[in-house]
Formats: sequence, C-alpha cells, structure tokens
Amino acid sequence: MYGSGILKGMLVTLKNLGRKPNTVQYPEERIAQHPRFRGEEFAWYEDRCTGCASCAKYCPLGIIRIVTDPSETAKEEGDHYKIESFDIDIGRCMFCGLCVEACPYDALFMGSGFERGKYQRSGLVIPINELREADKKPSTWFRPQLEQKNYKPQEEDEVSFENAGREEWKWHQFQKAGAKAIKNTKKTKRTERIGR
Repeated sequence: MYGSGILKGMLVTLKNLGRKPNTVQYPEERIAQHPRFRGEEFAWYEDRCTGCASCAKYCPLGIIRIVTDPSETAKEEGDHYKIESFDIDIGRCMFCGLCVEACPYDALFMGSGFERGKYQRSGLVIPINELREADKKPSTWFRPQLEQKNYKPQEEDEVSFENAGREEWKWHQFQKAGAKAIKNTKKTKRTERIGR
C-alpha cells in the first residue's frame, strides 16, 4: 500500500511516546560518572615528578611542554631537575592516556572533569601553577590499586601522592622523587643510595 511506510513510522512514534526519556537537564541534573573516565582536570603530583619528560616524549600530539633546570641539590647522586614549566594544552589533547602510562613515577594522572570550556584557545592550556593547586582526584583509569579500593573521584576526598601510585611508595621514600625534595643529611650515603 502507498501509506504503509507512514503508518509504520507513526507506530514507532506512538510506541516511544510514553517511554521515559534517557536524557537529563545537564546543568541542573548530572548522571553518575564512571571512575575510569579520562577527563580534563589532570592530577599532577609534583612530589613524585622528577622532570624526566617521559610524558611529553610519549604524547602523540606533543601537548605537554616541560622546562627543567639542574636543581644542584644532590650532585653526588647525579643531580636532579627543578621543574620550571609543566604546561598541558588540552585544546589539542585526545585523552588517550599515553602520558599517564609512560610516567615511571606515577606523577601524572588523568582527571575526571569535563567542564573546561573556554572562549579562547589560550585558556585551554593548563599551566604549572594550576596543576599544583588543582584538586588531586585522579581517575582510576590505569590505576588498579585505586579501583580495588572502590575510589570514586567525583564523590571522595583528594588522594595523597603516597596512595596514588601503581605500587607502594616505600622504595621511593629516601630517593629524590620531586623537585621540592631536599637531601637528607642524617642518613649515610649508602642508605640514601639503596633507598632504605
């Protein structure tokens, strides 16, 4: 028949007319977010970061810019880096998470936010000061230890750098992990070197 296609379409419309909608009125209502969501507010733990720039090397889009200088705090151990600049351009980020996987010290985590809209592209660059002051609520993506604790970044408090890594912090305790670490003069050189 000529009008059978229109009738079938109207039947589908009538069938779905009484169905409850799946959408929400976003600014007023929010749906539950998965803890593994890879979002914009990166969590950067400066105490863990060494300035090795592994995250910048493995970023396929080159959105991380790191500038370091010698810290001159531990010359006997080969010195460490003082981080001058650590900027992330999320305007070009595809949220693949390769930077997080590449970090050997678990200093960088994907965030759980998605509300960083700006009018200017320059506002999409997260500078080092903003990373330092940001809430440390990392996503549980690529972090099974946080997932095992049922950590939910949207609901719970901040996570300290000791509890955020893929492994316990014990072997890092006496080594320089961040730019702010100062050499402990009370320990012997052997104790500092082996990290006990």
